[in-house]
Amino acid sequence: MAKANHKLHIIPLGGLGEIGKNMTVIRYGDDMIVVDAGLMFPEDDMLGIDLVIPDISYLLENRDSLRAIFLTHGHEDHIGALPYVLKQLDVPVYGTRLTLGILQGRLKEANVSSASLRAVKAGDNVQAGRFSVGFMRVNHSIADAVALSIDTPLGTIVHTGDFKLDHTPVDGQVTDFHRMAELGNKGVLALMADSTNAERPGFTPSERSVGVKFDEHFQQAQGRIIIATFSSNVHRIQQAIEAAHRHNRKVAVIGRSMQNVVGIAMELGYLTVPEGIMIDIDEIGNYPAEQIVVMTTGSQGEPMSALTRMAMGEHRKVEIYPGDTVIISATPIPGNEKGVAKTVDLLFRQGANVIYEKTSGIHVSGHASQEELKLVHNLLRPKYFIPVHGEYRHLIKHKKLAESLGMPKENIFVGENGSVIEITPRGAAINGKVTAGKVLVDGLGVGDIGNIVLRDRRQLSQDGILIVVITVDKQHCTVVAGPDIVSRGFVYVRESERLMDEARDKVAAVLQRCEDSRVTEWAMIKSSVRETLSRFLYEKIRRRPMILPIIMEV
Repeated sequence: MAKANHKLHIIPLGGLGEIGKNMTVIRYGDDMIVVDAGLMFPEDDMLGIDLVIPDISYLLENRDSLRAIFLTHGHEDHIGALPYVLKQLDVPVYGTRLTLGILQGRLKEANVSSASLRAVKAGDNVQAGRFSVGFMRVNHSIADAVALSIDTPLGTIVHTGDFKLDHTPVDGQVTDFHRMAELGNKGVLALMADSTNAERPGFTPSERSVGVKFDEHFQQAQGRIIIATFSSNVHRIQQAIEAAHRHNRKVAVIGRSMQNVVGIAMELGYLTVPEGIMIDIDEIGNYPAEQIVVMTTGSQGEPMSALTRMAMGEHRKVEIYPGDTVIISATPIPGNEKGVAKTVDLLFRQGANVIYEKTSGIHVSGHASQEELKLVHNLLRPKYFIPVHGEYRHLIKHKKLAESLGMPKENIFVGENGSVIEITPRGAAINGKVTAGKVLVDGLGVGDIGNIVLRDRRQLSQDGILIVVITVDKQHCTVVAGPDIVSRGFVYVRESERLMDEARDKVAAVLQRCEDSRVTEWAMIKSSVRETLSRFLYEKIRRRPMILPIIMEV
């Protein structure tokens, strides 16, 4: 066997130093598998960008070695990039039934075939090249989540996916502690574990505790109840439906993603709905307010979501009335705080009673806190540890937690996207880097927006644009019309006529100098106009608009 075949490579392509975009390659010789393929939502400075997905150049370069993609659960930050990945790679995709049900809807929207999807369940094993991948039940804020045990020629890798340890899960499916202990006794080569809540001491509360709070709020509510939560949180939706049933209320669902997931979950048997409780959103006017519950999207203050449009009084089917109780059963994802706060303010202005505070108990995290992480580490007792799924501070906190349990520092690897963590029979180290990064999705364009375009968008958003139009006689190199200056997002021309006149004079002076010097290269003339005008405007009003000179020939 060649020496290279004794090397096991773990290569994160996303999910390290960031929340979302989770994707990891595991490679041994000529065999390669991928765990998850997620997206992340754009940061504030990514103007106009819809989604961010991992750079899969490494997969495309090694497509002949790629055996399969394995999914841990159905959240967008773990499956959202697959419509883009599967357009370029024909490879089997393994996941649980609910995960694939949600993914199928995404693939259909993107006109991508779902023929490569293969359903598995907890306890199954799949052979992919020289890897044998086992699926272990874990709890998370979506049903049907699994961790992976990946048997390799050098030992077993455990990838937790996103998880928490819920001893009283809504569906009764407890994390498979027995299998984890078995793996720990057999010997785990490396652990890759969720770090999202590595800063939080103690335990994450059970999902069932939210159901208790729902009951309390349903008891107190006089009018309609509107619940906003993540559409994928089937267990949260289940508890809301059960509370509605106990309090003699009908349930209507609104918001495209909420309707899609509820439909899929009911079809696959993940949601149990008492007969006659679900009604169409158009029927809510047929019942008294105290008999209605509306389940909606918009818990993150998304501008086009159903809840935000209700708060602004712009939703076609649901208006907010004084006396309505709105329960926002989620915490804002970092970066969404302003949007959520604005939505809450608008709801209060409409006269609603809004329940949204962390202390109200109407939301619990889906990620393991420190004591749960310690338990998993102690059950598995890995030789090597790679913290994943988190911003850099989360990874470092998780590293320190592993050290506190007695793990040697040199056996813990805090990598970054693209790092090659190499394990051999002699030891492990970060050895090299592959291409990894962010691919920006804007409309139907994938990867065609880069740093230069984003820089231009930022400049346009800050100081606007000035377009300078000049008409030139090509034969005699003389200006026959202009310069005309058009402003967009810079100044209101009618109130800044003096400034614009001075700007025209400055441009005319540049053109005269170019004419006198017999300069005939348009690029040089444009550059002179841009530099002179930029300097003048900054001196005058301390702004730097984008300046676009246009020369037309006659």
